Amino acid sequence: MSYWILIIIIMAASWGVGQMLKSKFEKYSKIQLRNGLTGAEIATKMLHDHGIFDVKVISTPGRLTDHYNPTDKTVNLSEAVYNQRNAAAAAVAAHEVGHAVQHATAYSWLQFRSTMVPIVNVTSSLVQWILLAGILLINTFPALLLIGIVIFALTTIFSFVTLPVEYDASHRALAWLENKNMVTREEHAGAKDALKWAARTYVVAAIASLATLLYYISIYNNRR
Repeated sequence: MSYWILIIIIMAASWGVGQMLKSKFEKYSKIQLRNGLTGAEIATKMLHDHGIFDVKVISTPGRLTDHYNPTDKTVNLSEAVYNQRNAAAAAVAAHEVGHAVQHATAYSWLQFRSTMVPIVNVTSSLVQWILLAGILLINTFPALLLIGIVIFALTTIFSFVTLPVEYDASHRALAWLENKNMVTREEHAGAKDALKWAARTYVVAAIASLATLLYYISIYNNRR
């Protein structure tokens, strides 16, 4: 019962953070940049200021689909971020370039996370089925649940490794925006607030993953 109460609290927190993030981005999308640059132009300038000329800035369909792809060295900005000239677009564009800077400087946490990506991509599609089968067969084949727990632990570790990567990218983005006088004080405050709430979505996800892992561990310990 305590586990389900915790899950409900985490789900409520996740929903609340998501709604707040949406609200913040809508708010700061109304603050037009005084420098008149689009998200794409912000991203390109930040790349060049860091001596990075082999990364392309491209537009990708969808909303909140922004990401950096280290495989083909592309900063992928959603259509709104790519074309718009506001504080929210500047924040997202600079944040994604922050990941490109991490890649170029061999940032250790990003390297660690990148090594985990192929493993997590494979295991994430199987782990829920293994855990379900492990629970059903707990009395006859308890090792199966233990295998599922170990695999799920990898995804939990991945969630926590993501945290320093995301926070560092935001720190790099905000520092560059301020140091290069790319934004006014009001625009910088908006960008900082938007990125703060974006980072909190990763925090909630990591906590939820840890809570779920502990739940499966408790099942294994109580029924073996």
